[in-house]
Amino acid sequence: MTVAKTSVLVLDCGEPLELADFYAKLLGGETRSGSDPDFVEIVGNTGVHLAVRRDHGYAPPSWPRPEDSQQAHLRVLVDPGDMDEAEREAIGLGARPVDTGDSNSGPRDVRVYTDPAGHSFSLAVYPARPPSAGPLA
Repeated sequence: MTVAKTSVLVLDCGEPLELADFYAKLLGGETRSGSDPDFVEIVGNTGVHLAVRRDHGYAPPSWPRPEDSQQAHLRVLVDPGDMDEAEREAIGLGARPVDTGDSNSGPRDVRVYTDPAGHSFSLAVYPARPPSAGPLA
């Protein structure tokens, strides 16, 4: 028998409460703190499950500098018609556009940012869905 499991992506940062609040607002979730003040979860009713953890020696990633690899980033999916509004929300919450050599403006399907702690994430449109798949959840 396989034990039931849930995966949670954990981001290291210097200030977990602030970063958790950023992602909770961006993803429409809520924050949950337990007995460890250095670990905060972000959960939502649409499958969001993320966490942030205090790293007292945290240094933000330096990507997209050519000598550094990106390693990992979050991809936040939005409906095609909502990309500009999602970008305004992200920037209003403290996200910063990343200069990847392409402009972040216009009808592009993917736009790249850093969160307030320096982790990269992207806003991307949902992949094309067959008409029989129904509405997005």
